[in-house]
Amino acid sequence: MFSFSNKVILLLFTLLFGTNIKAQDFQGQAYYFSKTTMDMSRWDRGGKMSEAQKKQMEARMKPWLEKTYILTFNKEESIFKEDEKLEGGPGGRAPSMWGSSFSAGLQYKNIKEKIFLQDQEFFGKQFLITEQMTPYAWKMGSETKKIGQYTCYKATMTRPSSELNFTSTNRRDREKKKEEKKKDSINVASKALDTEAVVAKEVVAKAEIEEKEEMVEVIAWYSPMIPVSQGPTEYWGLPGLILELSAGNTTMLCSKIVMNPEEKIEIKRPTKGEVVTKKEYNEIITGKMQEMRDNRGRGSGGRSRGL
Repeated sequence: MFSFSNKVILLLFTLLFGTNIKAQDFQGQAYYFSKTTMDMSRWDRGGKMSEAQKKQMEARMKPWLEKTYILTFNKEESIFKEDEKLEGGPGGRAPSMWGSSFSAGLQYKNIKEKIFLQDQEFFGKQFLITEQMTPYAWKMGSETKKIGQYTCYKATMTRPSSELNFTSTNRRDREKKKEEKKKDSINVASKALDTEAVVAKEVVAKAEIEEKEEMVEVIAWYSPMIPVSQGPTEYWGLPGLILELSAGNTTMLCSKIVMNPEEKIEIKRPTKGEVVTKKEYNEIITGKMQEMRDNRGRGSGGRSRGL
């Protein structure tokens, strides 16, 4: 007969073996609704827009500011992508080169291999953004709240604003504000000083440093009830699935979770496109945007080069 200790060992073995079998088949899908707020006053600098015109502008911007995403995950991998079924729907907008260039492409994370990949198109050219994942410096809190049926815990960290959503509307807003700050600095220096060229350059350099050093708080709500270290977009590293995330002026909230769907979805890592790092891709975007601004300054005769 088995002794008590042998029975305990057998029970533990059975539990561990059963857990490993389930882990191999474990899969889930989380649906997120993303909303980005934008200061609409920057479109009305002269204060001449009526309330009706402002509402019309907000309605036109809505497809860019409110989106739905799907995170498909297992114990080690995940795919995060925009819900394409909403494209062209009521109030939506048909896909365009401009839209695809400034919307984040499919994002793949492998937390075991610590690999982040993003399949990104930019003005007709395909890129494969590749990064080695490094742990985020999350600060674990004791505050809790319910999101649906799941108990969630709060975690926070800070990141440079330049690292937030590098292919989103947030980035375009930061680039515009940065450009406006440069122009304002140059104008002030030019009016006040005889050596405006030198001083303006120094002021612009200082403004660029301040922009890079601006830190933004990231707030995550994760649930240990779903024991995967995954989350929307590039975020990960918490002892449970991230169900709500706020970073800058964007909030993502999980609206539905499907655990172990009947039809398994294969999680494939993207492989096509020119391999670049995030930094290299950001430099490509910055260069292209500067070229477009220069062409607008020269008038309709300017022509944009290909990538």
